[in-house]
Amino acid sequence: MNEKLKTIKIIHFGICAGVIVAYYVLGNWSSTRIFELPEINQNSILYLLVPIGAYLLSNFLFKSQLKSAEIKPKLEDNMAIYQTAAIVRWAILEGAAFIILILKEDFILFGILIVLYLILLHPTKERIIKELDHKAL
Repeated sequence: MNEKLKTIKIIHFGICAGVIVAYYVLGNWSSTRIFELPEINQNSILYLLVPIGAYLLSNFLFKSQLKSAEIKPKLEDNMAIYQTAAIVRWAILEGAAFIILILKEDFILFGILIVLYLILLHPTKERIIKELDHKAL
């Protein structure tokens, strides 16, 4: 179990590190407007829907993939399903963060919130057990 957990942690770290480095390199950090809410009009409402849609879609796909996991006595038996579901979830959030960074830098605050949420989704044994609704330790 520890090897599989280590693998998924490395994947998560790589995704988070890539997004953070991209935000550091491509973000306009000299501006003080980063932490201000941008003006939202008809043309920019789509960019506001990107993080909301990414959050909803990633959680929906994650939960729907976990439904295919069976109740098994060993947690390791469902790790492949969990890993696939988690990677899909993280990839959607990563894509949304990049869309905001590249296409609409005024909304970088929402991209930062996506990145923070992505970091908070780090895999732990307890979280995996909880999300798989597993009784075994």
